[in-house]
Amino acid sequence: MTRADIVNEIHKKVGFSKREIKTIVDSIFDIIKQTLQREDKIVISWFGNFIIRNKKPRQGRNPQTGEDLEISARRILTFKPSLIIRANFKTSQKTTAQTKDESKKQIKFTRLSLKGQIPKQDG
Repeated sequence: MTRADIVNEIHKKVGFSKREIKTIVDSIFDIIKQTLQREDKIVISWFGNFIIRNKKPRQGRNPQTGEDLEISARRILTFKPSLIIRANFKTSQKTTAQTKDESKKQIKFTRLSLKGQIPKQDG
């Protein structure tokens, strides 16, 4: 999803002008960026946490040459989703998996019924 997509979705739901919404969205992203540059943690209680982690230098290996080298210290941005987001994600995955299982059962049942071997159905 792009910034323009976000602006369009908010425009559909709220009804403000796209110019106003773009200004608001840009302001929100600027605030997030400035907060992360100060190495502060961003906590959005129903959504998740954005955290800057400082990684120490470590030994690594060039995969092409096999040569040992030192990977320098660096800062990385991590995101940890809230329990609500994780639960919604797991639910949508289960729903997709259940749908696949059900369609496989339906295909198997259809094949058997075409051969004249209709099994007893549960439920």
